[in-house]
Amino acid sequence: MYSKEENQRLKREFWVAFADKYPRKWVLYDTKIKDFSFKFYVENTKAQVLIDIENRNELKRIQYFEKLESLKNILEEEFVPGLVFEKNFVLENGKTISRIWVEKLGVSVSNRKYWDEIFDFFFEKMNALELFYLEYGDYVRDLEINT
Repeated sequence: MYSKEENQRLKREFWVAFADKYPRKWVLYDTKIKDFSFKFYVENTKAQVLIDIENRNELKRIQYFEKLESLKNILEEEFVPGLVFEKNFVLENGKTISRIWVEKLGVSVSNRKYWDEIFDFFFEKMNALELFYLEYGDYVRDLEINT
């Protein structure tokens, strides 16, 4: 078991190593939609690539989610198979968001032997989500276009 400081140091090393292996600027929060972001997540049992829609206005949050849901077949068949779509995902703090994600189980940030596997998963899935967003982002951003 690692101390809190050791965990923080290890996570810092993990992210530096990821940036070294795949040096590029990711879209992440620069989606041009408030509270709509792409995220990497890793812990000691899994790695995930996420789209989080956290808009405080529930109607808008659901509209953005439904826009993505309307593109689900394209998204899964052409970009990222195996995505999970959850309209009302409850975070640990009790906040309800909409989340779309893909995950890799059986990997751990605490074990360096998994790092390359996680890095490759992150790159492959996030790159595919970004390519999808590059192609369909205008449609997703425009709430005046019905789903």
